[in-house]
Amino acid sequence: MKKVAFICVHNSCRSQIAEALGRRFAGDAFESHSAGTETKSRINKDAVRLMKEIYGIDMEAEGQRSKLICDIPDPDIAISMGCNVGCPFIGRPFDDNWGLDDPTGKSDEEFREVIAEIDSRVKALASVEREVV
Repeated sequence: MKKVAFICVHNSCRSQIAEALGRRFAGDAFESHSAGTETKSRINKDAVRLMKEIYGIDMEAEGQRSKLICDIPDPDIAISMGCNVGCPFIGRPFDDNWGLDDPTGKSDEEFREVIAEIDSRVKALASVEREVV
């Protein structure tokens, strides 16, 4: 099964959301991982709260934590979540850049919009990968 890595600089928000949604909605299509070029001490608290509210997913209880790129398996597909906070270098080109704004510090409404966009893109990627197999 292909390994997909969702990458952003701090691996604390968008990439964590994508990993959680990938595990929930695309586990039959690919393995989901997330990482960054830097780490934070914990996942973004608003991301954790909203993912629990919207999907019933407790990212921290499920063992998600901020990780470096060297902490995950080499990906078959590497996706940048968006370079508005600086594009990380991962030693290879990205297969796609989703160009998502970082919702950190923004309203719940803006956060929910980013989560919904990640949901849509993860499901679309899963659909493509299911067809490839």
